[in-house]
Amino acid sequence: MNLTDKQRELIERIGVFQEKAGLQPVAGRIMGLLYVSDKPELTFDEIRETLGISKSATSNALNLLQQLNRLEYITYSGDRKRYFRLKLDKWRDLVLQGVESITDFSETLQEVVAERTGETKEYNQNLLEVADFLKYLHQELPKLLTQWEQQKK
Repeated sequence: MNLTDKQRELIERIGVFQEKAGLQPVAGRIMGLLYVSDKPELTFDEIRETLGISKSATSNALNLLQQLNRLEYITYSGDRKRYFRLKLDKWRDLVLQGVESITDFSETLQEVVAERTGETKEYNQNLLEVADFLKYLHQELPKLLTQWEQQKK
């Protein structure tokens, strides 16, 4: 697959962004490639060859991205290859899952404070403030999503 210089630059920028968000470098570059590729679905070999990465690195990254629910694969009748694509149609579900994980972490932080010593009042208060903000996000993010969807209509 031939990519333009601009496409390669975008893949790298997307990859760096994904790395900063906690993904492995190869996984970030695969996401970048799937975003910029003219084809919405790519085979294992197309991904590996285009990015110049090993089979094991490609396999590990694809498995990770599937576990994180960022991509999926499809097959076509009569073709043994798997075609990988981003789960762009599921982004709302991913956002709402993220909101739920925010709530879980907020509750965990509150439990942490309950177990901490009372001698670190300022630190404990900072933890509670983070937990409170996460609860606020949990309440407000679904509203923002609804408002955005209504605005699009």
